[in-house]
This record gives sequence, structure tokens and C-alpha cells, in this order.
Amino acid sequence: MEKVPELAVEMGTKKLFGMLFMLLLLVALASHGGMVEGRICESKSHRFKGVCLSDHNCGLVCRNEGFLDGWCRGFRHRCFCTRNC
Repeated sequence: MEKVPELAVEMGTKKLFGMLFMLLLLVALASHGGMVEGRICESKSHRFKGVCLSDHNCGLVCRNEGFLDGWCRGFRHRCFCTRNC
């Protein structure tokens, strides 16, 4: 029987580690659901009146305007609505 050259063993080890790395990457992506979060766009609420002191109230108004959510922001405490861009 012939001995396997050391170079062939080294190449096999590199391939094995490469395949294991790809498998772990695939498992990580699958467990994340494969979803990538998109950008979030903001817009000042058109229907919120007065000073925004409650993120909950701001969010309710924004959802009635068709946005995903909303929160109070800024020095002037304005209600800003959010949606996916």
C-alpha cells in the first residue's frame, strides 16, 4: 500500500473545515428565519394633536393613519410614525 501524501491530507482537512463552516452558516441563517430587517422610514403624524408625552398614544394614532407604529421624538415632543421603506 502507498502512503497518502501529507499535502493530500492537508487539503482534505481544509475542505472538511470549509464544509463545516458553510454548514454552520446555513444553520445560523435558517434559525434566524432568513429574514433581513429592512430600513425604517419616519414621518411626522398628521393627526396627532398637542405635545407628545406618551409613545403608546402616539403609536395608536399612527396605526390609525396606516403606519406600523409611532413614538415621541425631539425637543418639541412631536409624534413620529414609522413604516418599512
